[in-house]
Formats: sequence, C-alpha cells, structure tokens
Amino acid sequence: MSTLTTVKLSSLASRLIEKFNKREAVIGVVGLGYVGLPLAVEKSKAGFNVIGFDVQKNKVDMVNQGINYIGDVVDDDLRRIVQDQKLKATNDFSFIHEVDAVAICVPTPLDIYQQPDTSYVESSTREIAKYIRPGMLIVLESTTYPGTTEELVKPILEQSGLKCGVDFFLAYSPERVDPGNKQFNTKNTPKVVGGVTKDCTKVAASMYRAVLEGEVHEVSSPAVAEMEKIYENTFRHINIALANEMAILCQKMGIDVWEVIDAAKTKPYGFMPFYPGPGLGGHCIPIDPFYLTWKAREYNYHTRLIELAGEINNSMPQFVIDKMASILNEQQKALKGSKVLLIGVAYKKDVDDIRESPVLKIIEILETKGAIMQYHDPYIPHFQYKGKNYESVSLNEEVLLASDLTVITTDHSSINWNLLSQKAQWILDTRNALKDIEMEKGKYFRL
Repeated sequence: MSTLTTVKLSSLASRLIEKFNKREAVIGVVGLGYVGLPLAVEKSKAGFNVIGFDVQKNKVDMVNQGINYIGDVVDDDLRRIVQDQKLKATNDFSFIHEVDAVAICVPTPLDIYQQPDTSYVESSTREIAKYIRPGMLIVLESTTYPGTTEELVKPILEQSGLKCGVDFFLAYSPERVDPGNKQFNTKNTPKVVGGVTKDCTKVAASMYRAVLEGEVHEVSSPAVAEMEKIYENTFRHINIALANEMAILCQKMGIDVWEVIDAAKTKPYGFMPFYPGPGLGGHCIPIDPFYLTWKAREYNYHTRLIELAGEINNSMPQFVIDKMASILNEQQKALKGSKVLLIGVAYKKDVDDIRESPVLKIIEILETKGAIMQYHDPYIPHFQYKGKNYESVSLNEEVLLASDLTVITTDHSSINWNLLSQKAQWILDTRNALKDIEMEKGKYFRL
C-alpha cells in the first residue's frame, strides 16, 4: 500500500508541475486586495488563466471592467489581461472546481482582544473544500500564527474526503507585499514556501517559479514559513520601537536623533538604520507580532520584548501630541482652539492606505482636546473614521498661513515641501521630510 501511495503521489505532483511549466494550469486567487490582486495580475502576465474570487461585488465588477484600485498594480497591465481574457473575477466559489491551484490571500486582523481573527481564512477554506478535486494545490498566503495551515486549513479541506499529500497538495507561502516600494514588488521579491509534505512543497514551489522572478526558497514545513513571516515583521516592529525610544530620549537630552542615525549608518556592518515616526501603521507590522504573542501563551511563554515594543510604538501618537502642545505653548497658545494642519494620513509615504495609520489616533486625540484639525493628503482625498467623514484640503499659501501649526505626519514625495517650508508658521516634522531644506530657526521642530 505504501509503494502504491508513493507512486500515486508522485504522479499527481508530476502532472501538476508539468501543467505549471507549460502554463496550462488554471490558477485561482481568493481575496482581491493589496496582496491578492497583484498576485493574480502577475500570474496572468506569466501566461496563466486566472480566476479571482472575492465576496465584495464592487471589487469583482471593477476587475472585470479592467479598473484598477491597487497602487502596486499597473493600470495598463490589468486592463490588458482582462481584455485578453487571462483574468476574470467572480464571487461564485463554485468556479473553484475549474482551477488547478488556488492561493488564499484574505485578511487576518486582530479582534478587540488583540487575538488573531482567522474567520476569513476559515470561511474561504470551507468554500474551497466544497469544490476541491484530486490533484489540486492550495496555498495559504495570509499572514497568521504558526500552525494555521496544518491545524486549521488542512482539517477543513480533508472534510471533503480527500487526503492532504495524497489527493491534494497544501502549502504556506507568506505574502511579502511592501506597498509603494519602487524596487521590490510581487514579481521580484524572493518567496518562501513550506508544504505539508515534500511533494506539497515541490508542487507549490514550481507554481511560484513559473510566475515570479525572485528566488523561491523551500523550507521543511508550513510552520517554518508561518514563523518566518512573523519573524520578519517582528524584527521591524522591535527595531522601529528602538528608534522611537531613542527619539524620545534624544529629545530630552537635546540631541538630534536623525543626525545620530545618519552617523550610525556609516558603519558598513552590524547596524541597520530604522527611523522614528508618529507610530506604526499598515496591515503587517502593528499586527503580525501579536499573532506570535497569542500563540506563545499556548506554550506558557510570555513574549516580553514584543509586547514592550508594542507599548513604545503605540505611545508615539501621544508623544507627537505632547510635542505639538509644547510648540504651541511657545506661541502662548493652547492646543484647544488652535488650528492644526496635518500633512498626510496614509500610514506611509506614497500609498493610499490608512489601515492602522497612527495619524488616525493623532486626529482622534486632537479633536478630543478641542483642536481645529485639517489635513492634506494627495493620496487620501477623503476617508471615514469612527463614523465621521473627513476631506483633504488644498495645500496652498492661505491654508498654511492660517494654521497655527503644520505637522508632517506622512512624507509623500509629491508634497510641495518648498512651499510648506516657506509659508507654514510653525512646523513639526515627524518624518524628517525637510532634512534637505534650509529652515528658519525657531519655527521648525523635528521629532
């Protein structure tokens, strides 16, 4: 029986790998957001027929019309592959039966108790399980805690009566999307793949090698790949916290933290520059480390360093508010009633994403304290937060002169920094955006 199983497994794997190599496989992508749509586009551009699945009808309709809504996707690329019928979208999961492989790229947020919410992964997997057939590959890409693929996804899929590693292939390959990154994107960023069995790993790796230019690195299990992803973002989370703590201490000591970092990064080894800011944002760094914190409790381990870093990073919006109050006090003004202009609400430069943006917390505190807040962001013309609508104002001389304090919270490349530096009355720069501009002493402050 063991020999027969090995032959069957090898045959299924070889057949699917050959389909990938010949670009004959049909590939599905569940979740057409910041991760899923770029991946679907790259797979289509590589020559595969792709079906995108999403429960949001507006996304499905926009994709089928060739209308792009993700910054890292080239408009013309999407329009062309849709016109060529290489990519279509649907909210009908019965089309799973037509695909040879499917990647799950759905959100994995934290709930109100800071615990992983795997409901999107679970519901997507249950839909796939209804239509799974022998010889299919399923890859989870959503960031999650170690064990999710084997402890949650695998049992649901096996409820179909098919056996993982024998009848279908299952792997984990973490997304590595960095919105706004001009150098590394979905296509050229190295990929990590870990399958439930060796054949699962080989099959999944062959799919990515047929699509991507970056190296595909195979690991021994899904758990290794899941932990690797969290380790990446925990590394950044902790080092940003160190930079933020240095900024707080340097301010107390009258030392320019930005100059300190510039000096430190001249060392060609043993140092990697991270920078302070108004807090952490985005879909990864503020959230992912807490998957590990939650999972560690199962092993009676307390991740002290991760949680302390979280406390420091979460305190930065209040630190910025305190700095604003101090600057206004020098003008003999209170925060209450002062006109504050925020430059940027996106969580990082040159993206249209406000998920977990620390600027939202700054806005909330400002309004609680009675400040008159306006914002300018060329990427976020309007947004809604806690039931309130906000509209971006134009960045012009009149707005700058009318503001008691201008605070640079996101350093978008397209901002007219010369105009801002010349016309703003008082400036707090939390991003070191004006480092190359000669500033008038007494009106310019950095974090």
